[in-house]
Amino acid sequence: MHRLFNFLLTIPVLLAGSLSAAPDYKPSPQLQAYVWEYPLKGFTEVDYQAGVETLFRVYEENAPMKIAPGERKKVGLKIYTASGPGLATPKALTKAVIEALEQRGFKREDMFIIDYDESRLRRAGYLPREGTGTNYFEDVVVYSLDKGDHYDDTWFYDSNLPSRERVAQAANNYQMQFEADPDERKSFLATPLLLDAQLWINLPMVADSDALGVSGALGNATLWNISNNQRFFASPANAPVAAAEIAGIPELRSTWAFTIMTLERYQYMGGPRFNAMYSEQEPKLWMSANPVALDYLMWKRIKRFKESQHFEPPEQDPALFEYAKAVGLGEYDINNLKLVRLAPAN
Repeated sequence: MHRLFNFLLTIPVLLAGSLSAAPDYKPSPQLQAYVWEYPLKGFTEVDYQAGVETLFRVYEENAPMKIAPGERKKVGLKIYTASGPGLATPKALTKAVIEALEQRGFKREDMFIIDYDESRLRRAGYLPREGTGTNYFEDVVVYSLDKGDHYDDTWFYDSNLPSRERVAQAANNYQMQFEADPDERKSFLATPLLLDAQLWINLPMVADSDALGVSGALGNATLWNISNNQRFFASPANAPVAAAEIAGIPELRSTWAFTIMTLERYQYMGGPRFNAMYSEQEPKLWMSANPVALDYLMWKRIKRFKESQHFEPPEQDPALFEYAKAVGLGEYDINNLKLVRLAPAN
């Protein structure tokens, strides 16, 4: 392996339970080569329904496994609300995915929506106001990871990087003692995606990121999907390695079917905090089993808009792409990808 990656760690995750009932959705290199683009007429639920159904069909034509209930039955939707309602996964898109899954035999009681923060889920409209006593969106249960109910202490990503709070203590001359808190180095994984789901679908939004370069498909599936994540966002040197390694965990990768990425809104400056001044919009819907390619295509847009607005352009591509490619998550060289533009539904 190229010496650039000599320090990439063996994935340090403790495994528990039996995964024999889970089918393997890990894509082949041939499937990873595809990025499909659907031209949206608008951003209504009807527009998204046409787009999602078309993308599901083309995926099923090219993938070895159909999107249909199996022994596990459950399917997860990893949405994004971390930037607030201005840059959250559109509810119309999520509804369209739910309906496309229902058309393929999944029941809504066997689906779940998952994201990191309960308050942001409420602000984005995926949970009702507090005190209503319900946690459903369109009859699909919504899990908020910050409550801690969906982590298991035997499933975690272990990193030498301490928590952000411990780094702050060190800056104030406090001594870091990992022995006193063995969980300092652990980031717990979202076990519904590992243990419950037959498959899960990534529905990210995109913004520039000091830590990753671009927060998109890989970021939503990894750093916005674990506990104790702020230590990585505070460390640009470590965040790309962590994102690549977490995304490459076999048990997470085997149930991650694909990513659907809307360009209804994306942000090229100031992310991940939403700023409408630096956001753009294109009537496009992308799907791929290769998150690296999707993020790279968005990175090229981010870089182009920075340059056009006379911001200092990045000197080089983020390290995230080479790290992710090195652990087998997909190619990002445009010359090695098949960018397929689909005809709109009648």
